[in-house]
Amino acid sequence: MLSIQSLSVAYQDHLVLEGLSLTVKRGEILAVVGPNGVGKSTLVRALSGVIPPKRGRIILDGMDLTRLSPMQRARLMAVVPQARELPGAFTVYQTVLLGRTPYLSWLGIAGSGDHVVVRQALEHTHTLELADRRVGELSGGEQQRVLLGRALAQDAPVLLLDEPTTHLDLQHQSNLLNLVRKQAREKNLTVLMVLHDLNLASLYADRVALMVAGQVYACGLPDEVLTSQNLSTVYHVPVNVIPHPEHGTPLILPDGIEGE
Repeated sequence: MLSIQSLSVAYQDHLVLEGLSLTVKRGEILAVVGPNGVGKSTLVRALSGVIPPKRGRIILDGMDLTRLSPMQRARLMAVVPQARELPGAFTVYQTVLLGRTPYLSWLGIAGSGDHVVVRQALEHTHTLELADRRVGELSGGEQQRVLLGRALAQDAPVLLLDEPTTHLDLQHQSNLLNLVRKQAREKNLTVLMVLHDLNLASLYADRVALMVAGQVYACGLPDEVLTSQNLSTVYHVPVNVIPHPEHGTPLILPDGIEGE
């Protein structure tokens, strides 16, 4: 289990996260939602070790991740970042192989076992047929699948995704999130995923954490958190929530649309 305990993170003198606590179990997807600027992406950066916490602990199966080296942490946490920063001249295979970096010897030579894991990651993300293509030639949706493949190649028990559906069309959003859910179930992964789209969070997450001002405002099942009252309070706009006609999950509809 991933346990975030009283985590505080600051940029210089500006406190972005303040005493934030969350838990995510194995095989579970926790969606982190909230308005812009509340610290969602900062949370992912702090968990992955990009930003050192000011206070608090990040515990995974009894280990304090803040005390581990970057290489040790990379064996435990894989990240799909918000912005695509892929080497355009690399092939898809070479890019996904980068996910094996934490396991390579000091010579940096991949062994047969590493190539087996990479091939599996390519198969899982349906990018095997793109293996020899240059990353710079791919569409946004294809690049996002490659990023996920690189993360899966790390073979880490925790998967962090920072707004993975940004700039993707509806089909690619659905395909990517179905793939994440499938991997979480089959590999018993602990998944923390930042999402802007509340309806995607409602459909694909087991639990939802609603953030405001660097803290958790509410956390629980989607129908417990994604209520009209909670969302109207946090987003400062009228919001209607009705049951999804097919899935029964909360369906969030903006209210207060003004006529001409």
